[in-house]
Amino acid sequence: MQHNLFATMRSLKMVDGCKGPQIYTLNSEPTSGSGSSVREKLFHHLQDHLKANSIRVKSSRNYDPPSNQARHLLAETLLSYGLPGTENLEPEIESCLKSVDFVETLAAASRHVESCPPSEKSGAYLEQCAFFMGFPDPKMFRRSLRSARQHAIDVHTKVMLSSWLRFERREDELIGTSSMDCCGRNIECPRANLVHGYNPETAYDSCMCSRPPRGDEDILMEDAECSTSDDDSDMSFCIGDDEVRCIRYKMASLSGPFKTMLYGDFRESRREKINFSHNGVSVDAMKAAEIYSRTRRLTSFDPPLVLELLSFANKFCCEEMKCACDSYLASLVDNLDNALILVEYGLEETGYLLVAACLQVVLRELPSSTQNPNVMRLFCSPERRERLALVGHSSFALYYLLSHIAMENDMKSNMTVMLLERLIECAGDPWQKQLAYHQLGVVMLERKEYKDAQNWFEAAVEAGHLYSLVGVARTKYKRGHKYSAYKLMNTLISDHTPTGWMYQERSLYCLGHEKMMDLDMATDLDPTLTYPYKYRAVLMLEENKLGAAISEINKIIGFKVSPDCLELRAWFLIALEDYDGALRDVRALLSLEPNYMMFHGKIHGEQLVELLQPHAQQWSQADCWMQLYDRWSSVDDIGSLAVVHHMLEKDPGKSLLRFRQSLLLLRLNCQKTAMHSLRLARNYSNFAHERLVYEGWILYDTGHREEALAKAEESISIKRSFEAYFLKAYILSDSAYDSDSEVSSSSVIQLLEEALRCPSDGLRKGQALNNLGSIYVDCEKLDKAADCYMNALNIKHTRAHQGLARVYHLKNQTKAAYDEMTKLIEKAQNNASAYEKRSEYCDRDMAKSDLSIATQLDPLRTYPYRYRAAVLMDDHKEAEAITELSRAIAFKPDLQLLHLRAAFYDSIGDLASTIRDCEAALCMEPGHAETLKLRSKSQERLKERQTRES
Repeated sequence: MQHNLFATMRSLKMVDGCKGPQIYTLNSEPTSGSGSSVREKLFHHLQDHLKANSIRVKSSRNYDPPSNQARHLLAETLLSYGLPGTENLEPEIESCLKSVDFVETLAAASRHVESCPPSEKSGAYLEQCAFFMGFPDPKMFRRSLRSARQHAIDVHTKVMLSSWLRFERREDELIGTSSMDCCGRNIECPRANLVHGYNPETAYDSCMCSRPPRGDEDILMEDAECSTSDDDSDMSFCIGDDEVRCIRYKMASLSGPFKTMLYGDFRESRREKINFSHNGVSVDAMKAAEIYSRTRRLTSFDPPLVLELLSFANKFCCEEMKCACDSYLASLVDNLDNALILVEYGLEETGYLLVAACLQVVLRELPSSTQNPNVMRLFCSPERRERLALVGHSSFALYYLLSHIAMENDMKSNMTVMLLERLIECAGDPWQKQLAYHQLGVVMLERKEYKDAQNWFEAAVEAGHLYSLVGVARTKYKRGHKYSAYKLMNTLISDHTPTGWMYQERSLYCLGHEKMMDLDMATDLDPTLTYPYKYRAVLMLEENKLGAAISEINKIIGFKVSPDCLELRAWFLIALEDYDGALRDVRALLSLEPNYMMFHGKIHGEQLVELLQPHAQQWSQADCWMQLYDRWSSVDDIGSLAVVHHMLEKDPGKSLLRFRQSLLLLRLNCQKTAMHSLRLARNYSNFAHERLVYEGWILYDTGHREEALAKAEESISIKRSFEAYFLKAYILSDSAYDSDSEVSSSSVIQLLEEALRCPSDGLRKGQALNNLGSIYVDCEKLDKAADCYMNALNIKHTRAHQGLARVYHLKNQTKAAYDEMTKLIEKAQNNASAYEKRSEYCDRDMAKSDLSIATQLDPLRTYPYRYRAAVLMDDHKEAEAITELSRAIAFKPDLQLLHLRAAFYDSIGDLASTIRDCEAALCMEPGHAETLKLRSKSQERLKERQTRES
């Protein structure tokens, strides 16, 4: 029936709501594929060039061995196309909100959430989302987004935020799932989203979808109630030659206009038959209205009739009937085609729930639905936004989501511009205006429309977003006003506490020694900025210091892996004719970003792999497994990632390899790409029990522990496997999930032992043995723990040295612990954590030395800063201790760092700073008990002080 309904509706004359004038066309890219042809021509030119020169080399009488000649030729050819220069390097302007004082911003956001009324909490959490959007850890953003949905009141906000949560998990990539599938909880249930109301305590409860379906008896009872009877009829509505018998008082109850007509001072109130032929109402619609007047039910009607009834209800102000029609039609929307048809009716008849249901289908199919031109026409034009607003479905949050996805997909497209223009129209609060103006400025800068970009950046600055001054300076520079840009950044540095990004930007507008000083200062203040390393490395290359250039770029790759830095190192290695190293980096790069374009965007990375591969060492699949084992054992995550990429080239559907890839990407803190690999592992798996395990990891990594545990248990019920037991053990070992540590430890031990009895490879069994050893240590079973670690080391699980060192330390064998960590340092390529851990097993001076090395290798590790600060506090150097923590907080706001600095401020009586740091920490982790306690104590002391002073 429903299929026929929507086929019929396509032929109906619809409201022409899609023909409003538009500033930009939706198809911004040429359809001829000219960009692709340029890339192909370059690739073939390179191949032809290599072949031609190869022939010339072979025909020459005096030449080096062919392999050496070919290697030299490849380097010369590639570098002539792709070698970077300092003049081509530019730091990216971030598109998120960025504060000159991030700690104060977080503290203010935390205060806002606590102080605002329930009706505003959802918006306050969405504001937190905007600040966490550019945060390195995506869990912060997702937590705030879940809180925003938890506190949502109206249907529109519930639909939008629930869809955003689904988009964050990218469930559209899971083969065999539907966009309207329910996760089983109210917070994301499509049906629960269409229910208005505020009850945050039930957001994580089981939803209506998990309840048993209604029986046939209930449906038959409803249908029986809808049967028509003329016994009580006392009037008729006449439409043409047809007569519809009605009960007067029942019809009068439908609305005020009917009541006035049937019981007021009009002639109709005294007539038994009323002519209704000229009111645009069909006989079927009038019959349906009569039935509804008696039964208050719509279940016996076909959907087209309910659509007519909705129009009838609007025309005669039948609010109750309109709500019923709206709700009934909303329940029919289950796919994109239906949604795009019914949304027009909803907009025309102001059907709030119907439009909400249609939007929900569209939004739950993001990002693929953005490829549908009808979907984009629904959102992009000003006229369409106004129509959505009239029905209550135009909001900043909606366009924030849509523009975020558009910017991810294609920063320069006209669609992105139009959505950001709609975002600006919806912006009301200061933070919303700052974000919208700034993002449109970033997009216009990418499109090289510098004058417009400057205007939008200036608007963002005027709204209070000081980071947008970077955009103003950059656009001035692009328009030829370099000195003006320099003065602007100089003023910003003078007027505010300097940050790394301020010096980085100013370095663009000066030369020589001054430029290098600014870049060094940028790195000192924020070692996570990639541009200074890249610039220094390329400058060294231009000075023929290739070894130094590689050492410089290695500094950032050692703790922050990004495609642009891997590409740069690949060019350096090509210049050295180290094609094995270059191929490794390109493969690792493509694991992070599969569609990455090399040669300044001219050629796909896979094509560069094709060019490099003949000049690198050749491996069989068996060789690859051995190489993976060796690299995994030596804690060479980039090398391991490259080997997995090579193996997937030959066997792209191997789910086990995709799973290995996701583990490596997680180690490298590339969480979004890791989740994509995990979803591919699930899709490629041929076995139900494996798919359940991968689904469990996806759920666990996105904060759904109970659902993940259920997947693990279901997998075990189908087949006992290493990965299923390991997943269940991993979930149960999470102390935040199970507070009963004794029960948790015994069950985790049992699960890991079960896992080790199942078939698996040494890589995973080493991990299981290492985890089992950690549990035994926590249970003070040190001998059993040592056995686990020794067994792990026997199968080259190098990280087990750390666990064994801990056992020696607990046995008061400090020298043995130190020596064990030294072995790890010698074996591991990524050994910052090993230096950090070894510092625990030596005297203070040696510990400071190890921690200094750890910070140089990985400045993102927070323990060294906390240790040095604690030592300074012990020496009564409070100011120096706070400075040490502040140094790290400036580029990595961290819960532990903020809590410790708050405690230090409390110890010196700076209560205002204590409270601020506590509030910032609570923005990151609202339930952190120690921080809550410290803040409460400081607030009480501050009140007492203020009372005494007054």
